[in-house]
Amino acid sequence: MQKWLSVIGIGEDGLSGLSAIARSILQHAQVIVGGSRHLAMLPPDDQREKITWSSPINASVEEILRRRGQPVCVLASGDPMCFGIGVTLRRSIPIAEMTIIPAPSSFSLACARLGWPLTEVETLSLNARPLALLHTAIYPGARLLILSEGKETPAIVADILTKRGFSGSRITVLERMGGSQERMIDGIAASWTTTEVADLNTVAVECIADPGVVGLSRLAGLPDGAYHHDGQLTKREVRAITLAALAPIPGQLLWDVGAGCGSIGIEWMRSHSRCRAIAIEQNPTRLQYIADNANALGTPHLQIIHGKAPTALKDLPQPDAIFIGGGATAAGLFEVCWQALRPGGRLVANAVTIESEQKLLQWHNQVGGELMRVAVQRVAPIGGFLGWKPMAPVTQWVVVKW
Repeated sequence: MQKWLSVIGIGEDGLSGLSAIARSILQHAQVIVGGSRHLAMLPPDDQREKITWSSPINASVEEILRRRGQPVCVLASGDPMCFGIGVTLRRSIPIAEMTIIPAPSSFSLACARLGWPLTEVETLSLNARPLALLHTAIYPGARLLILSEGKETPAIVADILTKRGFSGSRITVLERMGGSQERMIDGIAASWTTTEVADLNTVAVECIADPGVVGLSRLAGLPDGAYHHDGQLTKREVRAITLAALAPIPGQLLWDVGAGCGSIGIEWMRSHSRCRAIAIEQNPTRLQYIADNANALGTPHLQIIHGKAPTALKDLPQPDAIFIGGGATAAGLFEVCWQALRPGGRLVANAVTIESEQKLLQWHNQVGGELMRVAVQRVAPIGGFLGWKPMAPVTQWVVVKW
């Protein structure tokens, strides 16, 4: 099918800023799609069919799909492929049927105003997305560019920074970039009081840590104290070894079976913004621990399943990696996991009891892999002296499915 859908990015200068090609495409479209602000830019006597974005947006996408083959033009802000509607439409429509003409993104414009190299900036959107996403991006020396939900977002960002121990961070709000009413507002997180902010704004942050605040690494092995738990926590040293064995790759999906407080799935997702994880846990109390930890550590999209494996694994998306941290003795668990695992995927299982160790040995005898034992000792007081206190040893089995 020929290209029938066009997505045109518009800057703050409106239709007058479009290229000749973009203007020609818009002129020949039979159906125009956009937000109220974009559709208001069209001449009052324009009689063509208009579709205003609905909430949820899926209904509007269906309206567009019903007009497949007609010349349809979608008007969008800035770069449609930068947290924009172009990304949403591409999930349903092949690029062979689309023409995308971007305007400079808010991130590009902000970097031009601030003199920041775009490749050295953390970029994220809080528009219709969880605020908890911000937590992963905050670390000493980070430069953040944030697409706002609205005029309240800068104050919310300032409050989060202050509570995280980055109260001295410098904040710049950039409004209506590229237009005649462009404005920049500067301030400090702890003393941010500005409320008169345009709805259309981008927040720039230079993260400055308070004395004694070191931030959390994105590498595996966060401090045990970073998690709320009831004792069902894969300890820091073992967690780091386990994540190294799981070897997360951007875009891959992990099943965290017997998730406890969710630490493995959370650190899998923290390794890259496109890593996905599903935490399966049967204990109702621990489900809340998982949700709280996921939000506090910047992985609010961690999917949480309440149920007992292997029954709870039915109909879940095919995983690229599986971690079995609990319930290894459950009948049929390995068989269900092994069948579901994608070819080339990795399965890692940890055991601390003799019974679960026996299961790992049985599985190893069936399909091979590597068995190892992890023994960690930490220094602890012994009377008036210091001595080594051993943690419970962990047996780990790692196997790749070929």
